[in-house]
Amino acid sequence: MIKAQIHKFYLNDRYIVLDVNSGAVHVVDEVVYDILDYYEDHSKEEILNILKDKHEARVIEEAYEEIAYLVDEGLLFTEGAGLEGFEYNKDNIVKALCLHVAHDCNLKCNYCFASQGNFKGERMKMSLETGKKALEFLAKNSGNRKNLEVDFFGGEPLMNFELVKELVKYGRELDKKYNKNFRFTITTNGVLLDDDKIEFINEHMDNVVLSLDGRKEVNDRMRKTINDNGSYDIIVPKFKELVEKRGDKDYYIRGTFTNHNLDFSNDIMDFYKQGFKKVSVEPVVTSEEMEYALRREHLEDVLREYEKFSKEYIEIKKKDEDFLFFHFMIDLDQGPCIVKRSVGCGAGSEYLAVTPEGDLYPCHQFVGEEEFKLGTLDSGIVKKDLREVFKKANIYNKEECKTCWARYYCSGGCHANAYYAHKDLMKPYELGCEMEKKRIECSISILANL
Repeated sequence: MIKAQIHKFYLNDRYIVLDVNSGAVHVVDEVVYDILDYYEDHSKEEILNILKDKHEARVIEEAYEEIAYLVDEGLLFTEGAGLEGFEYNKDNIVKALCLHVAHDCNLKCNYCFASQGNFKGERMKMSLETGKKALEFLAKNSGNRKNLEVDFFGGEPLMNFELVKELVKYGRELDKKYNKNFRFTITTNGVLLDDDKIEFINEHMDNVVLSLDGRKEVNDRMRKTINDNGSYDIIVPKFKELVEKRGDKDYYIRGTFTNHNLDFSNDIMDFYKQGFKKVSVEPVVTSEEMEYALRREHLEDVLREYEKFSKEYIEIKKKDEDFLFFHFMIDLDQGPCIVKRSVGCGAGSEYLAVTPEGDLYPCHQFVGEEEFKLGTLDSGIVKKDLREVFKKANIYNKEECKTCWARYYCSGGCHANAYYAHKDLMKPYELGCEMEKKRIECSISILANL
């Protein structure tokens, strides 16, 4: 069994206690909050003596009994199920592919992990033959799973849009052939959007990820055209048209913040004022040697910014329920099962990236790193030992995760971030951990207020 553990914090005028193993969240009053510091290691009489100058004895006793009741009901100080050593994805089911339909791009973003679209290799586009082979590979390796996810990715996938259209059509044929349901997503910088592409995307894509970093000056500093001009004025009108015509289908605007825009809540608000209601702004992950990198010295500013925006978000949500900030979305009722919460995204196992040549990698962020090439569409996965490494990269095998209160929410963090920070999949990226923990606290406090 895993040792009982709670996490308590005060944020947005709420005292909040999370029981880590059960997932139960309690909004409590101050006296309960105070007693919990001593409950496990002190008797009721000792606690009465410790807190006598802060709370009345009667109030302390009532709160103590309330805590005891929650403990008896398995909602506080619960032990966890011993899942160490469990076998994840033993049948090696694949449920999602990231299809790199174009290793080429019409922007040159300063922080691009894909080296302006070519992923450290030649600029090229995926062929129809390779694309069809990828969809067949997914259908044949998905076992009994019906819903399959495919993300058209780049570089910039609109640079190979005829292929995208052909593959959507082919996916519908495979739906019938294999009794599957292909769900398509496209991630685009928007430069090549026109009426025809918008119409096709809105009809056939289950989700759309629109890349835009925020305010004009922030976006144009990092996301430049080939001619070194800003891209904001080109992209925003096209994104507005796509979203307006999309209706209630999923999309989100996806930005990146660096040390140049630590006030990223202003970028989120700029999205909102422009009419975009489903937004995400992600921290840049890059070598600390890059001038725009997020470093330890920036962490406190980032955490304060999340807290600051959480207060603003509460007020917005009271007036506009449709506004969603990706990092403040959390499910406290019917979240994923304990196994899924232990392993995360499934990169290198359930989720793979496919290059234009048909090579298989654990995810898009490993593409171009030859040691992480798992195999090809023709050979299948040949580096089975590497696949096993990814399958075992879960919260029970990562030392830092075993005692972290946030482990069942972050699932051990991003494998690529861990690798690029430490060259070790088992050692989480510390800055990312601290930011994620603050986002979780903000998310819970927002629900407590709404």
